[in-house]
Amino acid sequence: MAQDSNKRKKPNILITGTPGTGKTTTSSALAEATQLRHINIGDLVKEKNLHDGWDEEFDCHIINEDLVCDELEDIMEEGGNIVDYHGCDFFPQRWFDRVVVLQTDNSVLYDRLNKRGYSQNKISNNIECEIFQVLLEEAKESYAEDIVVALRSDSIEDISRNVATLTDWVRGWQPAS
Repeated sequence: MAQDSNKRKKPNILITGTPGTGKTTTSSALAEATQLRHINIGDLVKEKNLHDGWDEEFDCHIINEDLVCDELEDIMEEGGNIVDYHGCDFFPQRWFDRVVVLQTDNSVLYDRLNKRGYSQNKISNNIECEIFQVLLEEAKESYAEDIVVALRSDSIEDISRNVATLTDWVRGWQPAS
């Protein structure tokens, strides 16, 4: 595990959280601040057809996790990536040096998802995930606990502070020796 990160000159970061917590906004701003590559898994799945069709109930693609991992393997080994996705348990542990779980207050989250035109079913499902901290638990079970960090993401100020904190972390990052 450690030897993979030796080869990397730059760290890999996973930014995860319930839909609507600000993953893409945070990832884009962080990529700009650090010159790391932003990989939005949802966009990648659509562009490269890395899915097994459409889920009518949740109104989204059914991603093919194996295809996604195969697609990313080489660039993840290079390092210097910010991966933006609402799931995290299928990515290889060796890929990431930092796993960020964004968390948002339920009323803020409700408004964001409602503005996106999500169905009530999809909104309820995502709010439930947030209440039960499903993604934080998933991250803690999937990665070494010392690389997992939960960050509040309710406002533009929160996002700016998170980007500043993560930019400092990237600047101080050293490959494992």
